[in-house]
Amino acid sequence: MGTHEAVTAQDAALTPGVAGGRPRARNELLLGLALFAVYSLVTMLPQQGRRQAARDHGAALFRLEQALRIDIEPTLNGWLAHQPALRVLADYEYAITYVASALALLTWLLLRHPERYRTARNAFVMLNLAGLACFALFPVMPPRLMPDLGFVDTVRGGRTWGSWGSPMVEHADRVAAVPSLHMAWTLWVGVELVRVKAKRWVQWLNAGHILVTLYVILATANHYLLDAAAAVPFVVAAGYAAERVARPPAPRVQGPDAFFLSVETPAAPQQAGGVIMLDTSRAEVGRADLVRVIQERLPGLPRFRQRLVRRGRWRRPVWHDHDPIDWAWHVTERRVDGMAGLRAAVAELQSERLPLDRPPWRMVVMKGAEPGRTAVVYLMHHVVADGVGIVAQAVYLMEPPPDDLGARFPRRPLRKALATVIGLGQLATAVTRPEPLPSSGTSDRRFSTMHLPLATVRDVGRRHGARVTDVVLCAVAGALTRVVSEEGGRPGTCRVAVPLMMRPPGSAMVGNHTTAVMVDLPLGKMAETDRLALIAERSRVLRSGTRAQAAWFVMWQAGRVMPAPLHARFARMSYSGRFLQGTVSSLPASDRRLRLAGAPLTAVYPIVPLAPGAPFAIAGLGVARELCFGLSLDPGLADDADALMDAVHDVIEELGDGPE
Repeated sequence: MGTHEAVTAQDAALTPGVAGGRPRARNELLLGLALFAVYSLVTMLPQQGRRQAARDHGAALFRLEQALRIDIEPTLNGWLAHQPALRVLADYEYAITYVASALALLTWLLLRHPERYRTARNAFVMLNLAGLACFALFPVMPPRLMPDLGFVDTVRGGRTWGSWGSPMVEHADRVAAVPSLHMAWTLWVGVELVRVKAKRWVQWLNAGHILVTLYVILATANHYLLDAAAAVPFVVAAGYAAERVARPPAPRVQGPDAFFLSVETPAAPQQAGGVIMLDTSRAEVGRADLVRVIQERLPGLPRFRQRLVRRGRWRRPVWHDHDPIDWAWHVTERRVDGMAGLRAAVAELQSERLPLDRPPWRMVVMKGAEPGRTAVVYLMHHVVADGVGIVAQAVYLMEPPPDDLGARFPRRPLRKALATVIGLGQLATAVTRPEPLPSSGTSDRRFSTMHLPLATVRDVGRRHGARVTDVVLCAVAGALTRVVSEEGGRPGTCRVAVPLMMRPPGSAMVGNHTTAVMVDLPLGKMAETDRLALIAERSRVLRSGTRAQAAWFVMWQAGRVMPAPLHARFARMSYSGRFLQGTVSSLPASDRRLRLAGAPLTAVYPIVPLAPGAPFAIAGLGVARELCFGLSLDPGLADDADALMDAVHDVIEELGDGPE
């Protein structure tokens, strides 16, 4: 307890990483070829009907421009037709520069701004696909192919090599005037240059290119003015769509996390956390100090700034940013009267469900618990993370930077598969319903704390050939025997859930990566040494890894394959007083000297939620060579949590004084 001996299962469940890096040139080339193939399909559409429709559409556009008195194309085209040198330059500009600028931008983004490349490329692809769809559905003949309107075909007249519509590209779609992709491509280049904050002279150069392109497409009679205007909404729409695609989807609540949303009831709030004791004898720590620290670290704590958004009964909730954060609610300050007042205040906070219309966490700075000490009560909903993840988020606020809390076990797929199969068989044969412990069935809580030297508890385990976890399980069983009488409803056995960490190394601080294995604790009068020996034998299931692996498999896969309503029923059935009577939890120990808001940390007493129908939960956390306990209690089991915690201490002390 408080060490890694029972915190980890035999193998950690590894979470695959997210691949990154630059796009492969081969894939980009294939994408370009696919886009060209789509264009080729458009050009292969039957031309007879399209040409007549295109002529009608082109004539209608020109009449509209005349009505609006914006028909400047004939004037520009007529002047350019009598300027041989400029006409050739304009034709080549029309044929080359829009392609060159687009390819240059994509190459530059790929090399210099890879973080922006995919979004820009996606916008480019969407822009072209939208244009091709318009070409297929609304063909428009360009002015140069309608000499009856008074236009001169400068491309044909100048025999420009390689230009759109010249003999070299006879296959080109001749009725694809709306929108002007020449204009759209140059506008897209300008938008992307602004987004990556390119040098000012580069943006001005591109602005000049946009104006030149606008002039050229009109003067060469390849497009109407309305064609150029139509390019603008296409660019805007494609850019918006690409940004939406590039935007990371809202994180969805995973199955193991949704588990704790489903089991929460008004009588069983599911928030965990801890009471962080700080040495403030030299400098006080107040609410403002805590807010400042959280604000500084907020970018690395996503759930501190997100809330749950429900999407109906059949879909899992997602996490959405919640702005602004209500600091007046999330971080408060109050005074308490000694440690008894602190424990009563913690019990009161435990009984209140955290609202889910805002980020599900809160901190309360409590003054007056002990001279020269300030307590920070930290609570976070279990949907955010397991106990280890919640501890990791608290440590993230502290100095020095946190270590990795992941379990470092090698990946052994065959061994894990075999362990899962064996564990499933063990779980199937162990499903029995224990006798319940007394419970009030309300959200009313009692809370108590205790700390012991970690070395003392370890020494007790060594003296009796047991582990620290066995010692604590024995102390809990002995304490229940002493505080809860048979007349008060004490059964002969107490089944407790012992959470085991499946969190992989390097995993994020969010998410539930724990499973639980049940251990039956013998109650009733007996020598504590005999009780410890019996528990040490039964607790071997914690170290075999088979039941833990099977339970994790069931918990994870149930969340993946079951519809949300069915998974909720499964969670409420499996995590309740039907199958367990309490929780005995352990969290990783740390010998590091931590500071919060500049104040040294002296102790952390865990706060563990009660499972529905289970009247107690106790957890141990190793801090600075001390084993700190936090006990959460339903008053229906015992109204005095301190008495039960004192009994836990007495059993450990008795085991230490007894014969080896």
